Amino acid sequence: MEQKDKTIGLLSIARKAGKLQTGEDAVGVMMAEHRARLIVLASDAGAATVRRVKAQTEGTRQRWLVLDLDKQTLGAALGKASVAVAAFADVSLALAFVRTLEDPDPELVADLEKRVERVKSRAESGKRSKLRKS
Repeated sequence: MEQKDKTIGLLSIARKAGKLQTGEDAVGVMMAEHRARLIVLASDAGAATVRRVKAQTEGTRQRWLVLDLDKQTLGAALGKASVAVAAFADVSLALAFVRTLEDPDPELVADLEKRVERVKSRAESGKRSKLRKS
């Protein structure tokens, strides 16, 4: 399977699982609530959209990147005509997605790996405390 196909396939899986939101309004809400784990922009996203994402993520732990996919290709992968911006709500899926990219940013991969480990450790400590209570 070609690398680009894996990238597109993972976007589709995340959307079907309800872990990926699309469109400026939905993504804007996720960013405002600090629920966006990774924001992805189409290569031909408008300058205003890019500015909004930069402004809303500045000073937060929310990361974003511009894909090597145009709005039509991104939209087709997500069952829509055109998508300029999308956001992952799940850090594990975001990490898996970034790993499918041709040349992933090592700093972004390291950051997402740390966040996945933090989520796993919180889940484990929650399980242990539930076992102690029963």
